Amino acid sequence: MSSELSDAALVLLGHGTTLNDDSAAPVYQHAAEFRKRAIFADVREAFWKQDPLVTDLLPGISAHRVFIVPLFISEGYFGEDIIPTRLGFRSAGETKWSRLLWRGEQMLYYGKPDGTHASMTNVLLGRAHEVIEESRIPFVPKLKETTLIIAGHGTEKNENSRMAIDQQVERICRMQSFAAVHAVFLEEEPRIAHWPEFVQTKNVVVVPFFISDGLHTQEDIPVLLGEQERVVRQRRQSGQPAWKNPTEKHGKLLWYARSVGTAPQFAEVILARVREATEWNS
Repeated sequence: MSSELSDAALVLLGHGTTLNDDSAAPVYQHAAEFRKRAIFADVREAFWKQDPLVTDLLPGISAHRVFIVPLFISEGYFGEDIIPTRLGFRSAGETKWSRLLWRGEQMLYYGKPDGTHASMTNVLLGRAHEVIEESRIPFVPKLKETTLIIAGHGTEKNENSRMAIDQQVERICRMQSFAAVHAVFLEEEPRIAHWPEFVQTKNVVVVPFFISDGLHTQEDIPVLLGEQERVVRQRRQSGQPAWKNPTEKHGKLLWYARSVGTAPQFAEVILARVREATEWNS
């Protein structure tokens, strides 16, 4: 075990839902990975909306340091307001607050959301390259002839919701590896269903900037991209991927990747957030 974190507990915090088991899968996936690595004294899964609830879990952890890492995409309402307030890191309505909290002799660290970390660019690009290379068609499209679309949830209730995705678009555009890079959203403009209006290339790769492969990524987005709802449901019921790669829609070949939060490389983003937190009180 690494001596650097051998006195610490890692709590992977997901939003959770009782409506879809797939929502919690990345939390358990990455927790299992960190148990295998034996970096921390303890590794726990926790959620805001399902068991084990983070509010019930934390009192039972005895490690000297506890790193709470939110597996959230953006600095949104729940991750940066509701949850840290409920856990005691901030007061209601407080704008400036500390991500460090002493509880007796124990120090709690509330990390920044994984989705806003700069290294998410590598995870996102990895998903894009992976889905193209795994395709069974006899050629790999040139990136310079391919449009990358980053699909997010978005909400007009919180301006920070789309910020992480807009930043990824800017970073990848500067790399000039794809012909074009666009952001699309479920609940704000530009909407996912409008993608044919602005894509100019023959090839299109869509990467969902979501933590889990849940209902949004496996049902809602494939339909908005152009697949029939009946077909998507049949594929899901038979255990097949919701989207067949590539599929021709609107005269273009479209590849659809898995969510960024389920990528194995996502564990490195989590670890980066922990190491970042260790410097807050140094």
